[in-house]
Amino acid sequence: MALCALVCAACGQQKSGAPAMDPMAAMNATPVVSVTGAVREQVARDAVYSATVQANVINNIAPLSSGRIQKLNVEVGDFVSAGQILAEMDRVQLDQAALRLKNDETELARVKQLLAEGGVSQSDYESLELAFNVSKSSYDNLVENTILRAPVSGVVSARNYDRGDLYSMSQPIYTVQQITPVKLLVPISEADYTRVKRGDKVTLTADALPGRTYTGTIVRLYPTIDPASHTFSAEVRVANENRELRPGMYARVSVDFGAVESIVVPDVAVMKLQGSGQRTVFVLNSDNTVSVRTVETGRHFGTRYEILSGLEEGELVLTGGHSNLRSGDKVEVQR
Repeated sequence: MALCALVCAACGQQKSGAPAMDPMAAMNATPVVSVTGAVREQVARDAVYSATVQANVINNIAPLSSGRIQKLNVEVGDFVSAGQILAEMDRVQLDQAALRLKNDETELARVKQLLAEGGVSQSDYESLELAFNVSKSSYDNLVENTILRAPVSGVVSARNYDRGDLYSMSQPIYTVQQITPVKLLVPISEADYTRVKRGDKVTLTADALPGRTYTGTIVRLYPTIDPASHTFSAEVRVANENRELRPGMYARVSVDFGAVESIVVPDVAVMKLQGSGQRTVFVLNSDNTVSVRTVETGRHFGTRYEILSGLEEGELVLTGGHSNLRSGDKVEVQR
């Protein structure tokens, strides 16, 4: 049956007029490959790090001592301005201090007039002046701790008491977080310690805000390196004028370290040896044979690889037809 099939196949070929392919000739045919030259070009040096958005400032609003809460003027989620009254405590002590201050002010004015007329001594006047200053300091302190104002503009992120509660100093009445701007503490690899400086611009995206990109500035570099993670913190500030970024959001921060000249080849030329992280390329020799070359790769961007070592500028690497080749094989270059 097999012989019959071969005969029939031969007859079919003869009828069609096409010459039969010699199987041995097909096996010994020179492989046809495509090549490209290794080129030197500018390669961007950037890295992407993960970080969490934080409020630029967090203020806990509370008086110095316990007391009854008389008014609560804002709620969680409200945006407040610096100086805005958030809460008011019981005013009994404040009212008493105001009366004492008024009395001391009146007495001081009277004694000052007597001093001008020679009716009292300088020491008596200075004693009353001191008493007035003490009363004023006490009154100012009570005002600050009875009428509680926002020290910064921001959003109210917590309210821990209700109107009429007795403030017990266990936790603040309000927490206000400044989110214009926000900040991020970015853990950067120690290998890049000398490449980062204050004033550098970064870009960031947040998973909760797809399709939006924000620009920030490195405002502070922490002076120590974490021995466990081998990273140091760079504080990034983002204006966040639209208040879109919120504390707690997960963000990816891209830091640009400039660009360097490197050898670049198409990624199809780079092969990875199974079972290892070693990468190789086929290099075309002058006699049309190929050699396997071990290379160290850097960045993979688009459809190209940066080659850190193992290749020189101008060397030809195989980009097609090299899947079954071995070092030393002779090839034909496709023109």
